[in-house]
Amino acid sequence: MADLERGADAGAFIDLLDHYARDPMGGKKPLTAAVRASLIERLLQRNDFVAFIAFNGDTPCGLINCFEGFSTFAAAPLLNIHDLIVHADFRGRGVGRALLGAAEAEARRRGCCKLTLEVLSNNHTALATYERAGFRPYVLDPTAGHAQLLQKWLDTAPMQP
Repeated sequence: MADLERGADAGAFIDLLDHYARDPMGGKKPLTAAVRASLIERLLQRNDFVAFIAFNGDTPCGLINCFEGFSTFAAAPLLNIHDLIVHADFRGRGVGRALLGAAEAEARRRGCCKLTLEVLSNNHTALATYERAGFRPYVLDPTAGHAQLLQKWLDTAPMQP
């Protein structure tokens, strides 16, 4: 589990997140200076957050960060995978699978009923990884279709991308 109070973990976290933000699947924009300066402190204030960092020796090569939510239909917590990042130099080596396994183990430890995540529809590599790990589209009734993720930025959000 990442310990963001340790400088090495905090630095690896920010560097990997920035690597992802610059990637086409992350929006192609670096993290802003304001986000880089405040993110760790803001995450440390949350009790619903957990992250894991993968290392190859001393080199950080992957990151998964998650937030606990709640399923009203199951009356149980769930764990949402907010970001799964594998540094481009380490893709295809099982880092993503290992991080998904760590998140699943943590979800089970917390008594969660499920893991959730969002993924871009053209990120075929990630979709294949998630499918191999047992993820499926969110469907309550097949005749109603699958869920879609929507967003609405609020002007009160302090640090929109």
